[in-house]
Amino acid sequence: MSSRHLSQSTDRYPTRLDTQIDPIAREEPTVWGSAANGPLAAADLDSMASNGYMVRRDAVEAAWLPALTAELDRVAATADPWDPRIIREPGGSIRSVFQPHLFSDLISEVVTLDTVLPVARQLLGSDVYLHQARINMMPGFTGTGFYWHSDFETWHAEDGMPEMRAVSCSIALTQNFPYNGSLMVMPGSHRVFYPCVGATPRDNHASSLVKQEIGVPSHATLTAAADRHGIDQVTGPAGTALWFDCNIMHGSGSNITPYPRSNIFLVFNSVENRLLAPYRAETPRPEYLAARTSQPFSATALTT
Repeated sequence: MSSRHLSQSTDRYPTRLDTQIDPIAREEPTVWGSAANGPLAAADLDSMASNGYMVRRDAVEAAWLPALTAELDRVAATADPWDPRIIREPGGSIRSVFQPHLFSDLISEVVTLDTVLPVARQLLGSDVYLHQARINMMPGFTGTGFYWHSDFETWHAEDGMPEMRAVSCSIALTQNFPYNGSLMVMPGSHRVFYPCVGATPRDNHASSLVKQEIGVPSHATLTAAADRHGIDQVTGPAGTALWFDCNIMHGSGSNITPYPRSNIFLVFNSVENRLLAPYRAETPRPEYLAARTSQPFSATALTT
């Protein structure tokens, strides 16, 4: 079922509730395409369907990495301090930059690499567009983490994403060690939706991008999920791509080491899963957080 067949009254994944309700079994597949539809082999697709994530080494070749690292430094150095797309830590350092493909032609090229865009199309079984893009910067000593959450919970509640038909690609631009804030995932948790308690405040994104407190499961829910699914920590060299389903439970700790961690974070949504009105928020989040006007990709270029 695609979003064209769903209405605002069709909410199969209620959340932001007054009281806790039981987890909800996922209805949609995780992988929508087949081995004939792209570069991933059947074993890769089976692993993604089972675990909700997969790691692809050398998604960005080593020759690209110095230029991309310099580009991140340039974007950070030239960022308008009043631009709402620039999210800062409480101490002032840059935490995230949204829509980096509009700041940088080089980052825009990464989106359309053969190791990126065709994979997104294959996993989602359709043409795709960028629901969200950002660069995440976790500097040494001061970088703070991201609390446990399902992205779909936010995208459903605050953006109006009707179905679980989106996938994220996090491309490491620095070494991801077990100790510098690398991402943790609960494998298999994507098959269950965990409703959360608490209404969405007005303009929740203004604070949630720094510290998310609404739309996160309770400690008891997270404990039960971890006991059921376990926790994997994703590490690897620069150039590695982590693909993960929109509903997988994930998070990261703070970085108190000297070693920074930065990545390009791309969210691909199926063109058959267009956003509706938010299910649990008064107004949609800004376009730079949840694209409503973006078009599918052409064969050679990014269009927005």
